[in-house]
Amino acid sequence: MIRYILRRILYTIPLVLGVTLITFLLFNVVGGNPVYQMLGKHASPEEIQELTHQLGLDKPLLVQYVDYLNDLVHLEFGRSWTTHQKITGMISDGLGPSLSLAIPAFLFAALLSIIISLVAAFYRNRFYDRLLVVLCVIGMSVSILVYIIAGQYYLAYVYDIFPISGYESGWAGIPFLILPALIWVGVALGGDVRFYRTVILNETSRDYVLTARAKGLSEPVVMGRHVLKNALIPIITSLAMALPGLFTGSLLLETFFGIPGLGSLSINAINDADFPVIKAMTVFGSVLYMLGNLLGDLMYSLVDPRVRME
Repeated sequence: MIRYILRRILYTIPLVLGVTLITFLLFNVVGGNPVYQMLGKHASPEEIQELTHQLGLDKPLLVQYVDYLNDLVHLEFGRSWTTHQKITGMISDGLGPSLSLAIPAFLFAALLSIIISLVAAFYRNRFYDRLLVVLCVIGMSVSILVYIIAGQYYLAYVYDIFPISGYESGWAGIPFLILPALIWVGVALGGDVRFYRTVILNETSRDYVLTARAKGLSEPVVMGRHVLKNALIPIITSLAMALPGLFTGSLLLETFFGIPGLGSLSINAINDADFPVIKAMTVFGSVLYMLGNLLGDLMYSLVDPRVRME
């Protein structure tokens, strides 16, 4: 398994280089000179030239790209053009708030989705199953903005159950995280339940399920011990693809609820044309996506002994 992990890590190196190259070209070539946007249209040529030299944008593109790669190797993303803070420190500061929201919401949404999917598969083509399918389609069709606005208006403003926005570290911040976490779960349930239900229903038609039922095993035992165990492979794939979102956070949720995580950091960087921060978050997200794929592959061998890391 160690050889497999090392080989997969080596495979990610050209992928990361490709991401860095595309990101560099998008922001340094296609995007034009950000100095004009930072200084405004009334800036003098002297001011434009001075800031261009200060940011190192007057160097040849190849030199800029090599400097960019050198910073990434040393885990140095430079400084923000807007706040002049170290981007590494900004990511470190935003990681805690993002994880404090994402981890509980992700785990609860995954567990609840699997349970609801098992119930839907148990009552296949009956009233409860069709009702759940209709509710899932409705949930998938509603924008997350509707959940956010409705939640803040009714649950926070009208009934004053939760704070409208804000964040505090530690246990004192839990009341600020409950409402965005509930919205996260509500948004995720629709698509997850539809997908998990389909996967579980595909397993219920297998021969081993018919054999288990012929042996007299109860339906809950068949669904929980046999069907779910074999349906975990595609479920794990789906969960592994969602793992980078735990670190990068939810862009809209963090922005609307005033949570100083990586999602709000990315939104602020986009609004301020803070290219170093945007590039850092792009590379950071791509690396997390690759690690999520690797973790998903490793989990396959844990839930299914037939899978071997070759």
